[in-house]
Amino acid sequence: MKSPLSCKHLYGLIGYPLAHSFSRMYFNNKFEAEGIDAQYINFEIETLELLPQLIASYPNLQGLNVTAPYKEAVIPYLDSMDDDARQIGAVNVIKCIRNPRTGDVIELRGHNSDVVGFGQTVDSLPVAPGSRAMVLGTGGAAAAVKAALISRGIDVQLVSRRKSEHTLVYEEITRAMVANHKLIVNATPVGKYPDVDQCPPFPCRFLTPQHVCYDLIYNPEETLFLKQAASQGAMTKNGLEMLLLQAFDSYQIWTE
Repeated sequence: MKSPLSCKHLYGLIGYPLAHSFSRMYFNNKFEAEGIDAQYINFEIETLELLPQLIASYPNLQGLNVTAPYKEAVIPYLDSMDDDARQIGAVNVIKCIRNPRTGDVIELRGHNSDVVGFGQTVDSLPVAPGSRAMVLGTGGAAAAVKAALISRGIDVQLVSRRKSEHTLVYEEITRAMVANHKLIVNATPVGKYPDVDQCPPFPCRFLTPQHVCYDLIYNPEETLFLKQAASQGAMTKNGLEMLLLQAFDSYQIWTE
Protein backbone atom coordinates (compact mmCIF):
# COMPACT_ATOMS: atom_id res chain seq x y z
CA MET A 1 0.00 0.00 0.00
CA LYS A 2 1.31 3.45 -0.93
CA SER A 3 2.27 6.07 1.61
CA PRO A 4 -0.68 7.90 3.22
CA LEU A 5 0.90 11.21 2.21
CA SER A 6 1.03 10.27 -1.49
CA CYS A 7 -2.73 10.02 -2.07
CA LYS A 8 -4.98 13.00 -2.80
CA HIS A 9 -7.39 12.40 0.07
CA LEU A 10 -6.74 10.67 3.38
CA TYR A 11 -9.33 9.46 5.86
CA GLY A 12 -9.00 7.47 9.04
CA LEU A 13 -10.30 6.17 12.33
CA ILE A 14 -9.27 7.29 15.81
CA GLY A 15 -9.86 5.16 18.88
CA TYR A 16 -8.12 2.76 21.22
CA PRO A 17 -7.81 -0.14 20.65
CA LEU A 18 -8.69 -0.68 16.98
CA ALA A 19 -8.01 -4.38 16.37
CA HIS A 20 -11.76 -5.02 16.07
CA SER A 21 -12.44 -2.46 13.34
CA PHE A 22 -13.49 -3.32 9.76
CA SER A 23 -13.71 0.30 8.59
CA ARG A 24 -10.26 0.41 7.02
CA MET A 25 -10.97 -2.62 4.82
CA TYR A 26 -14.41 -1.30 3.85
CA PHE A 27 -13.22 2.14 2.76
CA ASN A 28 -10.05 1.01 0.99
CA ASN A 29 -12.03 -1.59 -0.98
CA LYS A 30 -14.48 1.17 -1.92
CA PHE A 31 -11.70 3.53 -3.05
CA GLU A 32 -10.03 0.83 -5.16
CA ALA A 33 -13.29 -0.34 -6.74
CA GLU A 34 -14.38 3.20 -7.63
CA GLY A 35 -10.96 4.48 -8.72
CA ILE A 36 -10.81 7.12 -5.99
CA ASP A 37 -7.36 8.50 -5.16
CA ALA A 38 -7.79 8.09 -1.42
CA GLN A 39 -6.72 5.93 1.49
CA TYR A 40 -8.15 5.08 4.91
CA ILE A 41 -5.92 4.15 7.82
CA ASN A 42 -6.31 3.43 11.53
CA PHE A 43 -4.89 5.96 13.97
CA GLU A 44 -4.68 4.02 17.22
CA ILE A 45 -3.91 6.80 19.68
CA GLU A 46 -3.73 6.24 23.42
CA THR A 47 -4.75 9.82 24.23
CA LEU A 48 -6.66 12.55 22.41
CA GLU A 49 -3.87 14.96 23.24
CA LEU A 50 -2.19 13.50 20.14
CA LEU A 51 -5.05 14.54 17.84
CA PRO A 52 -3.81 18.06 16.90
CA GLN A 53 -0.36 16.65 16.08
CA LEU A 54 -1.93 13.87 14.01
CA ILE A 55 -3.97 16.33 11.95
CA ALA A 56 -0.97 18.58 11.42
CA SER A 57 1.11 15.63 10.22
CA TYR A 58 -1.23 14.80 7.31
CA PRO A 59 -2.05 17.83 5.11
CA ASN A 60 -4.24 15.58 2.91
CA LEU A 61 -6.41 14.38 5.83
CA GLN A 62 -10.04 15.20 4.99
CA GLY A 63 -11.96 13.40 7.67
CA LEU A 64 -11.99 10.98 10.58
CA ASN A 65 -14.29 8.45 12.13
CA VAL A 66 -14.29 8.32 15.92
CA THR A 67 -14.86 5.19 17.99
CA ALA A 68 -14.56 4.20 21.64
CA PRO A 69 -13.46 5.63 23.94
CA TYR A 70 -13.38 9.04 22.26
CA LYS A 71 -16.90 9.76 20.95
CA GLU A 72 -17.65 12.14 23.82
CA ALA A 73 -14.14 13.15 24.86
CA VAL A 74 -13.28 14.48 21.37
CA ILE A 75 -15.86 17.30 21.56
CA PRO A 76 -13.56 19.92 23.19
CA TYR A 77 -11.16 19.52 20.25
CA LEU A 78 -13.83 20.53 17.71
CA ASP A 79 -14.82 23.95 16.40
CA SER A 80 -18.45 23.10 15.68
CA MET A 81 -21.00 20.25 15.63
CA ASP A 82 -24.15 19.42 13.70
CA ASP A 83 -27.52 19.29 15.46
CA ASP A 84 -27.53 15.51 16.04
CA ALA A 85 -24.06 15.49 17.56
CA ARG A 86 -24.85 18.49 19.76
CA GLN A 87 -28.12 16.98 20.99
CA ILE A 88 -26.62 13.57 21.69
CA GLY A 89 -23.32 14.82 23.09
CA ALA A 90 -21.27 12.38 21.01
CA VAL A 91 -19.36 12.51 17.72
CA ASN A 92 -18.33 9.67 15.42
CA VAL A 93 -17.47 11.66 12.28
CA ILE A 94 -15.12 14.64 11.98
CA LYS A 95 -14.85 16.71 8.80
CA CYS A 96 -11.60 18.61 8.33
CA ILE A 97 -12.54 21.83 6.54
CA ARG A 98 -9.44 23.29 4.92
CA ASN A 99 -8.50 26.59 3.36
CA PRO A 100 -8.58 25.86 -0.40
CA ARG A 101 -5.57 28.09 -1.01
CA THR A 102 -3.23 27.11 1.83
CA GLY A 103 -4.57 23.69 2.79
CA ASP A 104 -4.62 24.68 6.46
CA VAL A 105 -7.44 23.33 8.63
CA ILE A 106 -9.81 26.17 9.39
CA GLU A 107 -12.53 24.13 11.10
CA LEU A 108 -13.02 20.69 12.64
CA ARG A 109 -16.73 19.91 12.46
CA GLY A 110 -18.28 17.03 14.41
CA HIS A 111 -21.18 14.90 13.18
CA ASN A 112 -23.03 11.82 14.40
CA SER A 113 -23.91 9.20 11.78
CA ASP A 114 -24.73 6.52 14.38
CA VAL A 115 -28.26 7.92 14.69
CA VAL A 116 -28.93 7.50 10.97
CA GLY A 117 -27.21 4.12 10.74
CA PHE A 118 -28.94 2.57 13.74
CA GLY A 119 -32.31 4.14 12.96
CA GLN A 120 -32.44 2.78 9.43
CA THR A 121 -31.70 -0.75 10.62
CA VAL A 122 -34.38 -0.59 13.32
CA ASP A 123 -36.98 0.31 10.70
CA SER A 124 -36.63 -3.17 9.23
CA LEU A 125 -37.20 -4.92 12.56
CA PRO A 126 -40.55 -5.98 14.09
CA VAL A 127 -40.48 -3.16 16.64
CA ALA A 128 -43.60 -0.98 16.58
CA PRO A 129 -43.95 2.65 17.71
CA GLY A 130 -45.22 2.71 21.27
CA SER A 131 -43.13 -0.29 22.27
CA ARG A 132 -40.34 -0.23 24.83
CA ALA A 133 -36.60 -0.86 24.63
CA MET A 134 -33.79 -1.47 27.08
CA VAL A 135 -30.46 -0.01 26.00
CA LEU A 136 -27.39 -1.42 27.71
CA GLY A 137 -24.79 1.29 28.23
CA THR A 138 -24.67 5.04 28.80
CA GLY A 139 -21.87 6.16 26.47
CA GLY A 140 -21.94 7.92 23.12
CA ALA A 141 -23.26 4.91 21.20
CA ALA A 142 -26.08 4.42 23.71
CA ALA A 143 -27.01 8.10 23.41
CA ALA A 144 -27.29 7.78 19.63
CA VAL A 145 -29.40 4.63 19.94
CA LYS A 146 -31.69 6.33 22.45
CA ALA A 147 -32.18 9.35 20.17
CA ALA A 148 -33.00 7.15 17.17
CA LEU A 149 -35.52 5.08 19.14
CA ILE A 150 -37.25 8.04 20.77
CA SER A 151 -37.65 9.69 17.36
CA ARG A 152 -39.53 6.54 16.29
CA GLY A 153 -41.91 6.63 19.26
CA ILE A 154 -40.12 3.89 21.20
CA ASP A 155 -39.69 4.40 24.95
CA VAL A 156 -36.14 3.79 26.22
CA GLN A 157 -34.83 2.53 29.55
CA LEU A 158 -31.05 2.81 29.96
CA VAL A 159 -29.19 0.10 31.88
CA SER A 160 -25.70 0.41 33.34
CA ARG A 161 -23.40 -1.01 35.97
CA ARG A 162 -23.79 2.25 37.90
CA LYS A 163 -27.04 3.59 39.29
CA SER A 164 -28.28 7.06 38.37
CA GLU A 165 -31.59 8.91 38.36
CA HIS A 166 -32.63 7.68 34.91
CA THR A 167 -30.62 4.46 34.74
CA LEU A 168 -31.26 0.95 36.03
CA VAL A 169 -28.46 -1.31 37.19
CA TYR A 170 -28.43 -4.87 35.89
CA GLU A 171 -29.26 -6.32 39.31
CA GLU A 172 -32.59 -4.47 39.33
CA ILE A 173 -33.89 -6.07 36.12
CA THR A 174 -36.81 -8.40 36.73
CA ARG A 175 -38.62 -10.87 34.49
CA ALA A 176 -41.57 -8.46 34.32
CA MET A 177 -39.32 -5.61 33.17
CA VAL A 178 -37.84 -7.74 30.39
CA ALA A 179 -41.34 -8.83 29.37
CA ASN A 180 -42.32 -5.16 29.01
CA HIS A 181 -39.29 -4.27 26.88
CA LYS A 182 -39.35 -6.28 23.66
CA LEU A 183 -36.20 -4.68 22.17
CA ILE A 184 -32.86 -5.10 23.98
CA VAL A 185 -29.84 -3.25 22.54
CA ASN A 186 -26.26 -3.80 23.67
CA ALA A 187 -24.56 -0.43 23.13
CA THR A 188 -21.53 -1.32 25.26
CA PRO A 189 -18.20 -2.65 23.92
CA VAL A 190 -18.48 -5.74 26.14
CA GLY A 191 -18.01 -8.83 24.01
CA LYS A 192 -16.19 -7.31 21.05
CA TYR A 193 -13.03 -8.87 19.64
CA PRO A 194 -10.71 -9.97 21.20
CA ASP A 195 -12.79 -10.31 24.42
CA VAL A 196 -15.33 -12.61 22.78
CA ASP A 197 -15.97 -14.63 25.95
CA GLN A 198 -17.46 -11.61 27.74
CA CYS A 199 -21.09 -10.52 27.92
CA PRO A 200 -23.04 -7.72 29.63
CA PRO A 201 -24.63 -9.08 32.86
CA PHE A 202 -28.11 -8.91 31.37
CA PRO A 203 -30.48 -11.71 32.52
CA CYS A 204 -30.90 -13.43 29.14
CA ARG A 205 -32.85 -16.22 30.87
CA PHE A 206 -35.86 -13.86 30.88
CA LEU A 207 -35.87 -13.46 27.09
CA THR A 208 -38.53 -15.07 24.90
CA PRO A 209 -39.21 -15.59 21.16
CA GLN A 210 -41.13 -12.29 21.29
CA HIS A 211 -37.91 -10.35 21.93
CA VAL A 212 -35.50 -8.70 19.49
CA CYS A 213 -31.88 -8.47 20.69
CA TYR A 214 -29.54 -6.13 18.85
CA ASP A 215 -25.79 -5.91 19.49
CA LEU A 216 -23.94 -2.93 17.99
CA ILE A 217 -20.82 -5.09 17.92
CA TYR A 218 -20.04 -6.61 14.52
CA ASN A 219 -16.78 -8.40 15.35
CA PRO A 220 -17.40 -11.19 16.25
CA GLU A 221 -20.41 -11.71 14.02
CA GLU A 222 -22.27 -13.39 16.87
CA THR A 223 -21.37 -12.14 20.32
CA LEU A 224 -21.90 -14.13 23.49
CA PHE A 225 -24.87 -11.85 24.23
CA LEU A 226 -26.50 -12.76 20.90
CA LYS A 227 -25.75 -16.45 21.40
CA GLN A 228 -27.49 -16.40 24.78
CA ALA A 229 -30.43 -14.46 23.34
CA ALA A 230 -30.79 -16.88 20.43
CA SER A 231 -30.79 -19.82 22.83
CA GLN A 232 -33.98 -18.34 24.36
CA GLY A 233 -35.59 -18.04 20.94
CA ALA A 234 -35.13 -14.28 20.58
CA MET A 235 -34.55 -12.68 17.19
CA THR A 236 -30.97 -11.36 16.97
CA LYS A 237 -29.11 -8.79 14.89
CA ASN A 238 -25.50 -7.60 14.96
CA GLY A 239 -24.05 -4.20 14.11
CA LEU A 240 -22.65 -4.88 10.63
CA GLU A 241 -25.51 -3.26 8.71
CA MET A 242 -25.33 -0.24 11.00
CA LEU A 243 -21.58 0.00 10.34
CA LEU A 244 -22.11 0.01 6.59
CA LEU A 245 -24.88 2.60 6.74
CA GLN A 246 -22.96 4.95 9.00
CA ALA A 247 -19.83 4.49 6.85
CA PHE A 248 -21.81 5.55 3.78
CA ASP A 249 -23.11 8.57 5.68
CA SER A 250 -19.57 9.41 6.84
CA TYR A 251 -18.30 9.55 3.26
CA GLN A 252 -21.23 11.74 2.25
CA ILE A 253 -20.33 14.15 5.06
CA TRP A 254 -16.65 14.26 4.09
CA THR A 255 -17.28 14.90 0.40
CA GLU A 256 -20.37 17.15 0.40
